Amino acid sequence: MKLRPRLLLRLLVIQRTLLRYGLDDIILATHLYRPLRWLQRLSLFLRRQPYRDASLGARLRMALVELGPIFVKFGQAVSTRRDLLPDDIADELAQLQDRVPPFPSEQAVAQIEAALGAPVGEVFARFDREPIAAASIAQVHGARLHSGEEVIVKVLRPGMRARIDRDIEVLYAIAELAWRYWPEGRRLRPVEIVSEYEKTILDELDLMREAANCAQMKRNFEGSELIYVPGVHFDYCRSDVLVMERIYGVHISDMTALMAAGTNIRRLAANGVEIFFTQVFRHNFFHADMHPGNIFVDITDPEFPKYMAVDFGIMGTLTDRDQHYLAENFLAFFNRDYHRVARAHIDSGWVPPDTRVDELESAIRTVCEPIFDKPLQDISFAQVLIRLFETARRFHMEVQPQLVLLQKTLLNIEGLGRQLYPQLDLWETAQPVLESWMIDRTSPKTLLRKLWRHYPDISENLQLLPSLAQTFIQRASEGKFRLPIEEREIARLREDTRRAHRQRQRAITGAGLLVAGTLWLGLATSPVWLGWALGGVGLVALTLSRPRD
Repeated sequence: MKLRPRLLLRLLVIQRTLLRYGLDDIILATHLYRPLRWLQRLSLFLRRQPYRDASLGARLRMALVELGPIFVKFGQAVSTRRDLLPDDIADELAQLQDRVPPFPSEQAVAQIEAALGAPVGEVFARFDREPIAAASIAQVHGARLHSGEEVIVKVLRPGMRARIDRDIEVLYAIAELAWRYWPEGRRLRPVEIVSEYEKTILDELDLMREAANCAQMKRNFEGSELIYVPGVHFDYCRSDVLVMERIYGVHISDMTALMAAGTNIRRLAANGVEIFFTQVFRHNFFHADMHPGNIFVDITDPEFPKYMAVDFGIMGTLTDRDQHYLAENFLAFFNRDYHRVARAHIDSGWVPPDTRVDELESAIRTVCEPIFDKPLQDISFAQVLIRLFETARRFHMEVQPQLVLLQKTLLNIEGLGRQLYPQLDLWETAQPVLESWMIDRTSPKTLLRKLWRHYPDISENLQLLPSLAQTFIQRASEGKFRLPIEEREIARLREDTRRAHRQRQRAITGAGLLVAGTLWLGLATSPVWLGWALGGVGLVALTLSRPRD
């Protein structure tokens, strides 16, 4: 892989930033940076900065903010897992959810006016220049429409596309190095994972897409007692500006306020699990950025609290096949049917087809059995994940890039549940939702609904059947029926046959010459060079006989 100057420069900037914030250990642990050891010698000098008195968590947060949106998103994801981080670091990284330093309001106003083609004073009855929240991709301002509705105005940060393209290039470089030189690289498919992530984060830069996502999710949960989704004002939305209904609730991370209001925390946590599984399996459209900065709680009725979601830039979907196999795995897991889990992994193609079911079943049972009948607070998911990775490596299980977004969301939900109500029984909450979905999926009513949805296509094809059947019968009776095979394909087959014949001839000749040369040398026959020559020519012929990819 050739490292372009721009890429090398970015790697140097990343290293310089980590050094400046005293994060030397990260550099020393990263093989990619080891050729740049001369920069590490500057560490002691560069650490003589105002940051030397800051805590590790604060230095890590400031470094991620300086490095840009992709690094901030990493910090956001990690911040939800307080079971894996010290409290001080988790508290600092939690600020990345909605308290990233804002960009100047003058830039925001200019961008809004350029997008909407009018001054903000004409578009809005009131526009708050002080932002409500600022995150890695955009920041949010409060406003009021002339109709009297309170709204939020979301504006993309300037230059986002260029910064993300630059760091995606870095991720591809690291992924390609891993794929080439790391023994686990091919199984973990790092390049494909980066490709999936690239599509996800570039979609997040289109605020019209986010508006459409929000509208779809609002329809999905219309009338729900579990979650409220704000409305979108499409007349004021553009690719870099989004205007939607302003909601008022308590941040889900504000446990003090929730407890003071007498909120039923157990019900809130259980509802969160139900919402997640409903999105994934019933709607096949799930919010994939569920960190606490994007979740509020309506505590108008504290006994029946209601989620309020924002930020719909990252949404996930699954193919029917992946959705089915995931449901099979979850249900089998909940029922401790490890044979069925192993079978589903093989049937889905997630492990090689020649894998022994009994061996995979035993390995999965060993990892999963110890965590049953335990609340979240007694489960070390870090240890479970480590053991699952070891199992995956043993059975050559490939990472499924299309499921990475779902897995990341599941970890966020589990981390949120641990924060809200550690005594929650995750299995008891999720199992009824999945069982209900599986029953509904195979019901006659669902089948009829699918048939009705596809009726126009089915009807059109049925109308064509009589004429197609008549043509087929007529041609068959006249002896004119032929299977169409393109001449190009026939020529390719012939060439493949000739190539295989030539390779076979080379292999036979090469083997004969190699044996002759070996015998010549073994019998010490003169001249000796002739034996070496025969053997060498034989080896060359054998090499040329190997099929090329």
